[in-house]
Amino acid sequence: QGDFELEEGSGSPHLYMIGNDAIGLGAIAGGSRFMAAYPITPASEIMEYMIDNLPKVGGTVIQTEDEIAAATMAIGSNYAGVRAFTASAGPGLSLMMEAIGLSGMTETPLVIMNTQRGGPSTGLPTKQEQSDLMQMIYGTHGDIPKIVVAPTDAEDAFYLTIEAFNLAEEYQCPVIILSDLQLSLGKQTVKQLDYSKIEIKRGATIIEDIERDPDDKNYFKRYALTETGVSPRPIPGVKGGIHHVTGVEHNEEGKPSENAENRHNQMNKRMRKTERLLIEQPVEGELKHEQADILYLGFISTKGAIQEGVERLENKGHKVNHLQIRQLHPFPSQLIQDAVNQAQKVVVVEHNYQGQLANIIKMNVNLADKLVNQVKYDGTPFLPFEIEEKGHEILKTLKERV
Repeated sequence: QGDFELEEGSGSPHLYMIGNDAIGLGAIAGGSRFMAAYPITPASEIMEYMIDNLPKVGGTVIQTEDEIAAATMAIGSNYAGVRAFTASAGPGLSLMMEAIGLSGMTETPLVIMNTQRGGPSTGLPTKQEQSDLMQMIYGTHGDIPKIVVAPTDAEDAFYLTIEAFNLAEEYQCPVIILSDLQLSLGKQTVKQLDYSKIEIKRGATIIEDIERDPDDKNYFKRYALTETGVSPRPIPGVKGGIHHVTGVEHNEEGKPSENAENRHNQMNKRMRKTERLLIEQPVEGELKHEQADILYLGFISTKGAIQEGVERLENKGHKVNHLQIRQLHPFPSQLIQDAVNQAQKVVVVEHNYQGQLANIIKMNVNLADKLVNQVKYDGTPFLPFEIEEKGHEILKTLKERV
């Protein structure tokens, strides 16, 4: 789990661990028993953690020849009924795009950890960046349901990883956990983990034999058109659950079909699975002020710098709200819209050139003229004084308007 340390004055032990260890521990606690991966900075420590610990609970880790094999092996294992995942960084995720599409089309659960680093290409493999967001949401070919979540610190990485495995099976689609180098490799103090919170949710997964008329020779309707979009998923070997699986468009039994009406129905079925999805905690933080001068929005490891920067601004009498976004796709539009409505200016803090998070927010929320981008892409983390200085600059502008 990491090294225990006794926090002075707390009376309780704390863990001291990197984010990648928290992700690995979360995967094991979440029921994963197989990992396929290819080493890549800064994701390799997840695989190393799993190699050391997964066999202790009867699991297996395979180092594949490349990231394509890693993703497809994870899909195959999930199809067989074993909770499986893979982990990589930007270049590796690019290679996985076709497999992510396969997961979406076959409605097979798949969990992927993306520990972002500086790009493009080999880029800055040992430096901080958050520039894979657009790729993770829109990178796959065609339209598929997909869930993208982002932990805010090492403790959150443990719990959100468990939730990701549940989401993958409940919605039968790929779930991507976005981390970054600062969170993945930075050591953090973590409160003693509460294992009583862990709940394994397998959704519509069928592991017991299905009672059917012995004279019924039809295949099981694995892709049945349901109101929720989620269809019963029998594990291979379940009696009565025989069905066909293919990466091409298919009918309810899984047999290939290019019929226009069938295509329309199956596409609608898949896409409505996640249309109204809100995880238990889509954002982290609270809106302390009904009318704030500034609302800060960030994701993943920018949390600490923003928190301290906000505290400094608050100590000087300014009204500042702060939210870290944990659910990035589908985007929690109304929740963020409500927060935006309570602020004069909205500052989106992120590590990339294009302001990818800000662009996602603009696509889903009415910001009018409130948006201010604060980006950094030199490979180094944000520092609190940078948040504070930008805040003072914005506040000065607001005063001049008045």
